[in-house]
Amino acid sequence: MLILTRKLGESIRISDNIIVKIVELDNRHVKLGIDAPRNIAVNREEIYERIQKENEAASAAESNNLKNIADKLRSNTEK
Repeated sequence: MLILTRKLGESIRISDNIIVKIVELDNRHVKLGIDAPRNIAVNREEIYERIQKENEAASAAESNNLKNIADKLRSNTEK
């Protein structure tokens, strides 16, 4: 992990197209501004984890639905 020290108003550049800027500081919080292309998702970690869990659940449900459809098609062709 790269650890950098930045002051208020300073930035960090990631590749050619992502800029992370220190927008506000207080005793307990740092407010970051992130400038990234629209095609790059930027989420807080807890939101990212929730999206991943929802995607896994949706994928499992879809797999189950496809299996049910395949089973029905097999049973119809066996008759």
